[in-house]
Amino acid sequence: MGEVNTHIYQLREDFMKGILSEKSISDLPHVQFEIWMKEAVDSKANEVQAFNLGTVSKEHKPSARIVYLREFSENEFYFYTNYQSQKGIDIQTNPHVCATFFWPELERQIRIEGTVEFASKEKSDAYFNARPTESKLGAWSSPQSSKIASRETLDRLVEENVKNFKDTIPRPGFWGGYVIKATYYEFWQGRKSRLHDRIAYTLETGNWKIERLAP
Repeated sequence: MGEVNTHIYQLREDFMKGILSEKSISDLPHVQFEIWMKEAVDSKANEVQAFNLGTVSKEHKPSARIVYLREFSENEFYFYTNYQSQKGIDIQTNPHVCATFFWPELERQIRIEGTVEFASKEKSDAYFNARPTESKLGAWSSPQSSKIASRETLDRLVEENVKNFKDTIPRPGFWGGYVIKATYYEFWQGRKSRLHDRIAYTLETGNWKIERLAP
């Protein structure tokens, strides 16, 4: 085993910052999510809004990437992207996705599973219009997930769009929002000796079933 691999192999971390109990959680997972999100924000955890979005292609190949949560409400989670990106192509043929938040400062994870659909045109327009000019130009300029010859190719596309859009920059038809409709949540709290707390909420016939999972 190489030196670097040996170093990773020997890494150990124990978790002792909290507990997760059925007696203290909310009966509704979106309320529990809001509580944990607020605690993550208050603790000044890094990138609290970042989550790993997992999708599956029509060839049944999974892929994952980090995106930002931009809005959430009752079991609905919004993010924005290029509809022609790899994740957008995956979603076209398989709307089932998984979102994972990880806040190591609190030794917590949240997994959310559900189906995804387009956000309303009004929400997509409102979010795009609130973005900085440079981000708007970036949305127009990047053929997201496509192969490009060089960084200079991308820079030229940006320069062309700077010339094309003198005043108002409209939202591209290929760019906008998605909303994840949650049907499953798993709240994970790190505990000592890898005996972590895991509590799952599963939507069954309109009601949320709460169960503890083994670590």
